[in-house]
Amino acid sequence: MHDPERVIIALDSSDADTVLNWVMLLKDSRCAFKLGLEAFVSFGPDLVRRITGSGARLFLDLKFHDIPNTTAQAAVSASSLGIWMMNLHASAGPAVITEVRKRLDATGKKPLLIGVTVLTHLTPEELAAIGVALTPKEWAVKLAQTGKASGLDGVVCSAHEAAFIKEACGKEFVTVVPGIRLPEGDVHDQKRIATPTFAFANGADYIVVGRPVTQAKDPREAFERLLNA
Repeated sequence: MHDPERVIIALDSSDADTVLNWVMLLKDSRCAFKLGLEAFVSFGPDLVRRITGSGARLFLDLKFHDIPNTTAQAAVSASSLGIWMMNLHASAGPAVITEVRKRLDATGKKPLLIGVTVLTHLTPEELAAIGVALTPKEWAVKLAQTGKASGLDGVVCSAHEAAFIKEACGKEFVTVVPGIRLPEGDVHDQKRIATPTFAFANGADYIVVGRPVTQAKDPREAFERLLNA
């Protein structure tokens, strides 16, 4: 059975009541939660405060990507909401990551700072189309190494890259793996997916799961099945 504290449930909805119901239904399971762009654009910081105020651990998944000062100011504002984890695009570069790390450290509020490497829908062909001549694995490892040197605590990556990132960056460097599906589940719009067992065996510290749990008829029962998948 997998450790529920290593599972992050994605709260993908533009309905605030639905999001809060998922939190109330599942937070006693000791999992964490992830709030992304869909809900944040709809309801903003107030919804974040309501989730963190319930005592739940929250990963604020806004994938900041801008110039150093703008990104750092946004990160500081996000950290004031009581979040557990936040992210930015590792491809924003060392100057951005370094500035964000410096500003967060100065506030005394230090959520885990995670860099997004290669989005799980990207194939080698799509990377080539945007001028990246490396494979997803090579690009993810390169971004992780650069990010670690600049102050990241870890990265978001596919299960297929997590072990290589651990090898390159060390076992303490956190790997957060999305694209998790139950063995019988649909893949939807993600291509580099994995089951929980595969992800944990291949270096994931945390896995992110959304629809297989939240869209189930019984989310709590689906969560329990996930812990054994």
